[in-house]
Amino acid sequence: MGMVVMVLQRVPVSLRGELTRWMIEPQAGVFVGTMSAMVRDRLWDKCCERLRGGGVMQIWNTNNEQGFAVRTAGTVRKEVIDMQGLQLVRTPARAGPKPR
Repeated sequence: MGMVVMVLQRVPVSLRGELTRWMIEPQAGVFVGTMSAMVRDRLWDKCCERLRGGGVMQIWNTNNEQGFAVRTAGTVRKEVIDMQGLQLVRTPARAGPKPR
């Protein structure tokens, strides 16, 4: 059993409702819960199937250098990059004219 955090962006309300069966939603689109790896992976699969143009980020504790792992699917505001074995999150640069 481990802690899992999921952040959903622009997904159907029904998907958010589905996650409230397994996790609490302390803030809109942010879900926190404790579950087995099997349940975590099944919820991940369910989210990936039902994104409909939105995005999801999942963070869970694991036995690595950082103590957690991150994965994303769909269209999310942040991107996860691997830098020498560490997962980092960055905000991609916006396309369009540069501010003056």
